[in-house]
Amino acid sequence: MEPQSHDSKTRTGRRDFIKSAGAAAAGMYLTAQPFVATQAAQPASNKETLALNGGPKAVTVPMGDATRWPIYNGNEAKEVAALLRSPGYGPIAEFEKAWAEFHQVKYCKAHCNGTSALTSMLFALDLPPGSEVLVPDFSTFFPVVPMRLFDLVPVFVDINPKTVNMDVEDCKRRLTKNTRAIMPVHWYGLPCDMDDLCDFAKEHGLAVVEDASHAHGASLKGKLMGTWGRMAGFSLQSSKPVPAIEGGMGMYQNRLDYERAVTYGNYDLPITFPADSPYRKYQGTALGGKLRIHPIAAILARNQLKNLRPRNAMIGGQLQRLNDRLSQLPGLASQRLRPDCVRAHYGANIVLFDAAKAGMSRQSCMKALRAEGVSVSASFGDAGIPWVLLHTYPMFREQQWWRHMPVLPDQVPGCDEANRSIMYLPLFTKEVPELVEQYVKAFEKVWAHRQELG
Repeated sequence: MEPQSHDSKTRTGRRDFIKSAGAAAAGMYLTAQPFVATQAAQPASNKETLALNGGPKAVTVPMGDATRWPIYNGNEAKEVAALLRSPGYGPIAEFEKAWAEFHQVKYCKAHCNGTSALTSMLFALDLPPGSEVLVPDFSTFFPVVPMRLFDLVPVFVDINPKTVNMDVEDCKRRLTKNTRAIMPVHWYGLPCDMDDLCDFAKEHGLAVVEDASHAHGASLKGKLMGTWGRMAGFSLQSSKPVPAIEGGMGMYQNRLDYERAVTYGNYDLPITFPADSPYRKYQGTALGGKLRIHPIAAILARNQLKNLRPRNAMIGGQLQRLNDRLSQLPGLASQRLRPDCVRAHYGANIVLFDAAKAGMSRQSCMKALRAEGVSVSASFGDAGIPWVLLHTYPMFREQQWWRHMPVLPDQVPGCDEANRSIMYLPLFTKEVPELVEQYVKAFEKVWAHRQELG
């Protein structure tokens, strides 16, 4: 069941407008003469021939470095060179200070990667064995696999296919007497409905641990992602909005969570805790591994953080201009974006395809788009397969790895719909207005032929 949208009062009118505007946009892609009301009904011979059938490509501008990422400048190189001349760990503290100031939080700790940050937070939760943690099924395994180390039980929850984020209603269905925490993931930079999730968590006494690995600088109601829950983890891997090549950040609302998490992976820091800290005595041994971020990664991340807001605005603004026009075509939409939400973008530009409304299959649509020069896929990366749902991985099904087995769903219709509908387009990381315009024209050209493609 899809959660109630915050803009449901305007949804019907908007859909009617988009439907009519989309039909007009596809009809306007005719080359014989300026658009008139009767032209959409003219024979297909008046339409520009699809590249699939021997016509000219709509996209002729070279991609070049339009999707280049990460983007570093001279500042990083100078600071790294200075570090090599005088090695030390000072850049780590400088980065943590900058991060805390950006998010207006008191406690944060940089780690060697996002997985280690999230693992430290699971340790900091200090939950009894067998405690259940609600996690989205359409997600990554990085924060879920380590749950087995602390005798926690991942419970896989369905998503809302319109957002590709955790479905609050399914969280309610999966709730049991053993549920202790919830771990929302802001998928591809789109914030979850954190107000609704936090209300649900508060009602049932659940700890909220945010996986904000895709959502650096994103916000809801003016509140940054990572500051809604009790704790939050960020990845700083090279594809993320704050790329350090490899790195992670943990963020905490209270001191004891911070000290426990830090002690898990930093043998040298308990001495810095206040005298009354129960973890100060573990100086020299810590309680887990050695998870310190490399100072070079800290230099990269601190410099990238300086440009996060303007870069997010540029990338997001350009993609919104593209997606707003694509969404006028019948059967195309982007992830649902609340009006009180500012999203980040990561990895790819997700659009959602509805075959029934488009009047053609996703496969035939993508084949025609590729012929026009559009980079489009139903899978992210080179695997060529839909997103692998977490509950289908062997390690979540095999008893030998768990003292308390994960809770697997019988069905996840939202995840299945997402895998049927998602199309991945390039994430343009620089201003490329001519390329964006040609992408729009390619889609409009294919939609003008959608009946024959269907």
